[in-house]
Amino acid sequence: KWREKLSVFNLTHHLPVLLQNAMEKPSVPEYKVAAVQKSRFILLHYSVSKALWDWLILLATFYVAVTVPYNVSFTPYDDTVTAARSTIVSDIAVEMLFIIDIILNFRTTFVSQSGQVVYEPRAICIHYATTWFFVDLVAALPFDLLYAFNITVTSLVHLLKTVRLLRLLRLLQKLDRYSQYSAMVLTLLMSVFALLAHWMACIWYMIGRKEIETSVSWDIGWLHELGKRLETPYINSTVGGPTVRSSYIAALYFTLSSLTSVGFGNVCANTDAEKIFSICTMLIGALMHALVFGNVTAIIQRMYSRRSLYHTRMKDLKDFIRVHSLPQQLKQRMLEYFQTTWSVNNGIDANELLHDFPDELRADIAMHLNKDILQLPVFKGASRGCLRSLSLHIKTSFCVPGEYLIRQGDALHANYFVCSGSLEVLKDNMVLAILGKGDLIGSDLPGTDQVIKTNADVKALTYCDLQYISVRGLREVLELYPEYASVFASDIHNNLTYNLREGSQDEVLNTHSASSLTHLLSYYQNMKQHMSTKLSKDSLNLIVSVNHKTFVLASSIC
Repeated sequence: KWREKLSVFNLTHHLPVLLQNAMEKPSVPEYKVAAVQKSRFILLHYSVSKALWDWLILLATFYVAVTVPYNVSFTPYDDTVTAARSTIVSDIAVEMLFIIDIILNFRTTFVSQSGQVVYEPRAICIHYATTWFFVDLVAALPFDLLYAFNITVTSLVHLLKTVRLLRLLRLLQKLDRYSQYSAMVLTLLMSVFALLAHWMACIWYMIGRKEIETSVSWDIGWLHELGKRLETPYINSTVGGPTVRSSYIAALYFTLSSLTSVGFGNVCANTDAEKIFSICTMLIGALMHALVFGNVTAIIQRMYSRRSLYHTRMKDLKDFIRVHSLPQQLKQRMLEYFQTTWSVNNGIDANELLHDFPDELRADIAMHLNKDILQLPVFKGASRGCLRSLSLHIKTSFCVPGEYLIRQGDALHANYFVCSGSLEVLKDNMVLAILGKGDLIGSDLPGTDQVIKTNADVKALTYCDLQYISVRGLREVLELYPEYASVFASDIHNNLTYNLREGSQDEVLNTHSASSLTHLLSYYQNMKQHMSTKLSKDSLNLIVSVNHKTFVLASSIC
């Protein structure tokens, strides 16, 4: 008894405390989604404005990669007065762009190693300062300001500008961002190859100049031979010679011919230094063939992979027809169906493509692809989970003109929704209905798993795009959602444009004007008999609206 009293005392003593804690603190913790704190002056690295800015910096980098080697090699030997400062305005503009780019990089988000987007300004500054800041700073130094202090430092200025080529390292880092765009990668690869040829041409010219100025055998170098051929020879190794324009074109011609082949000999290496450089150029050319042109070949093949796949499948289809000696009519139907389906889906099998995706994602994709059929009134009473399950069972089909979708007496395996095109329902060569966009044709589901036999033919009048859900799949979904099964059974009668189930009470169009439609059909038959002698090989088309539905009656009169 004393134990019972002690237990009652303990419960009486602790009960108010427990009740107070239960009222003040919930038993289930609350979770909140942390809001992303982003400053107004932070630039998103994946934004459109950042992408446009990156393209502008890319063009500026290519400009630097072209002008700096040219100015270092050719400008000191150009006799024109404005040659040294011909690009000073554009150079200053590029310097300003690089400086602005440094400022923006201090305020641009990045992706951390854990895959998170970093918005914190301090972390962004530290990350940029420890990665590309030094390279960008050296490339953005305003070397053109040296012109304001001494006009004779032209060569020094151009040599200092070569450090701007370090920005090409950042270009290589961003190439993988555009790897999915074949045309873009192809353009960049060819630009890189042309840029390399330009650099080699500048070096080739520098070697020719140094051979003329310092070598004892200055009169056998490639520049001396070019001058004699152009009738502008060098005099005493310093005066005369071809123009800078002619020299650059000849140097670029030599490097391109050496990179792509073994050269043609009209511009050839004569001195030891020129021969060593020619050997290096040919080795680099062999490497470029493996890297650049190998990737170019792969990219071009990838760009035309669909076309190649189309021709392969078409050849296989024709070989199959030839081996099995199929009749001409069946051959024509097969080829026309193949061409129609390929023009619609481009040879992409959606089911195979989405097979490896998780069910949650596949359901969302299927909901989007099949939103037209899921918006039918018959599916309004379905829950979102039911609609997602239904969408996974919806497939796509196509019909070409004259092709039968369903034959009378066959087992009905699916309910069809017409996305585009026109079909006719035939019974004993009598047109019972014309189906168009938005119509639903099929059957209500019987209570048991009995086979549903069709009561009419369904034939395509035009190219038709159809969506269908199998009877088996529909039954599986209704078993999972029994609360919707009764709603579906009552609504399907009012939503079917034509009920194909054999023995159903609704074997005509689901309209309120059956008498008007009967009169229309009799009028159509009379018109057909009356005009058959006048409209040979033509079509009689009659369009009539019955209860806000449009039916097109068409018949080929031969």
